[in-house]
Amino acid sequence: MLIILVTAANQTEAVRLGEQMVKAKLAACVNVVPTIQSIYEWKGKVIKAKEVLLILKSTRRRYKALEKAIRAIHTYETPEIIALQVTKGLDQYLGWVRRETHN
Repeated sequence: MLIILVTAANQTEAVRLGEQMVKAKLAACVNVVPTIQSIYEWKGKVIKAKEVLLILKSTRRRYKALEKAIRAIHTYETPEIIALQVTKGLDQYLGWVRRETHN
């Protein structure tokens, strides 16, 4: 199982991304965390921006398709897409994630 972190420009985009990933069976579940403060350097400038964080639960097997789908519809030129491997978790939950993302 993977936890994938993605930032979006606003709540509308975040919900749209999350819904599309779940409908496509690329993620079993998406949490949308409203209003985070991000500070980063982009094209030579330090940017301070309010963003929305998505926490997606998926599998290694579905990652490439999920990344491709997010990149196709995300409004950022270079979206944050970071996958973290889950090493432990409730067996029933992990099984549910695998079943929901099985295609």
